[in-house]
Formats: sequence, structure tokens, C-alpha cells
Amino acid sequence: MWVQNHGAKSGSSSFRGRREPYDASLSTGSEVTVKANEIEHQRWNDERWAALWPKRERLTDAVTGFVLAAAALRRGERVLDVGSGGGRTALAAALAVGADGTVVGADLSAPLSELATRRASEAGAANVTFQVVDMQTDTVAGQPFDVALSQFGVMFFDEPITAFGNIRAHLKPGGRIAFACWQAGERNPWFFASAIAELLPLPAAPAPGKSPTGPFALADPEQTSGILRSAGFLDVRCTAHDLAVDAPQDSVVDEAQLAFMGVPPDKLGAAAMAVAEHMQQFALSPTLSRFPIAFQVFQATNP
Repeated sequence: MWVQNHGAKSGSSSFRGRREPYDASLSTGSEVTVKANEIEHQRWNDERWAALWPKRERLTDAVTGFVLAAAALRRGERVLDVGSGGGRTALAAALAVGADGTVVGADLSAPLSELATRRASEAGAANVTFQVVDMQTDTVAGQPFDVALSQFGVMFFDEPITAFGNIRAHLKPGGRIAFACWQAGERNPWFFASAIAELLPLPAAPAPGKSPTGPFALADPEQTSGILRSAGFLDVRCTAHDLAVDAPQDSVVDEAQLAFMGVPPDKLGAAAMAVAEHMQQFALSPTLSRFPIAFQVFQATNP
């Protein structure tokens, strides 16, 4: 993730995206059959959307240290990075586990997995690989893992209990999970959707049996703790964090993103003005802003 109404793709975030209206043409037959995470598959495999991701990393990179500290990686461990995005967290984990350890990044985005693979090659990181999979339903080669971690990549499952159950199935007995997700939207004023709400199409309700997805889908710590317990995890803990991150304004929003969010072409100008006014509160200079971000890190153990 990222900045749209909902927050991981089986994948980092995000500010990963606003729910688009459900397209019934994706299904056939007299009954509507909804593919797991169908909207996220469409979004994160759109080259235009994926191309924006490196800008977003300038904000989310500030959280990587907190995720790694919670994961408490040790030399030689096998690590699964869920929603690995452009691979930066996976590469940091690969350094932590050393040459005797391995890291597998899992993401449903082919473009971002390609970016991550290029970065790993450029860094000479031989102990990290990336697979295009949906962690809600798919199996990742290389299991069982000692640790699963994620940086804003787990808020996009439309069946979260199923997804976390699948992640747990990839862990060894006694294995652990650590992930970062956003606190509530009101604690993250950089999230500008309220400034252009009147210019956006209404989000569709989730299909039957599905849950809302988006950057703030796991914001309620009690609800998310319940999801993890229902998925079979034990010793669930949540730690809240607040930071101020200095980054260019387009780390959060740019005109291309407004169009991708569904702002009609004839309203892009008005949306840009509304966003600029909203973002002025964070400006340090014409090229740099200071964004207060509020996130939380969950930890839990596989029995």
C-alpha cells in the first residue's frame, strides 16, 4: 500500500488502494463467483499503478526497522515476506539472516516482483528470491519458514482469517509472525481521501462472504488480534508507533494517482487543488514535507 480508500495486496504498502466497483463480468454462470482478491489482482498488476510504488517507499521505508526488530531475525533463518512489493524489506531481512539464511518474497504483483528481483540482482543478494503468489490461497515454495513478516502488505486480503491461516501453515511449529499495518485513518492525516471524497466514485460493498480491504482494514487492534487468533496464532501482541517522516509530497500523492483512484478527467484540476490545500499543512519547503504517520506492529506465534 497505498493511498486510496482502503492499507497490502497480499502485498507492502500501502498505502495500497481504494476498492473499485465489483465487475460482475469477471464471473460467468447463473451465480457470481468471486475470485480471491480479484480487485487487488487487477490493481497491482496494472503497470501504471505499480510504477508509482517506488515513490511510496520513501515514506514506508521509515517503518522497516520496526518490522525487523519485531521479527527478531537470527542468522540462518528462513523468512517469508508477505506482500513484498519492491523487495526493500526482503533485502533488509536477507542481510539480517546472512548467507546461511534465506528470504522468499511473496506478492501477487508481477511488475513489483520483477522490480524486486532486479534490485536483488543489483545488490548481489543471492539468498533472496521472489514469487508471484496470492498468500490468501497459494502455496509458496521453500516452506516451512521460521518467520513471516510484512510491511503494509497484509491489509488487502478479502478473507483475512483464511489468509492468515494460510500464512501460518507456511510456518514451522513455534514459528513467528511480525507485520506492520496502519492505525486508524484519523491518526494518519496524510491520507488525503477526505479532501476529495466528493470527487470520487462511491466504493462498492464487498461481495458476499468478503471483507473490506484497504490501508486501514486492520486498524482496529482488537479486531485484528481476533483475526490472528481465529487463524490459529497464539501470544498475539500489538505495539503502536507514531513517527514524523520527512519526504517529498509525491511520496503520498501525485496527479497520476488521482486519475487511478477514479477522479474523472474533468475533475482532476479541482482534485489537485483540494489535495494541494490539504497537503499544505505538512510542507517544510516547496520540495519537502513532514508527514505524521501512525502504525502498529503485530507479533504472534504459531503453536
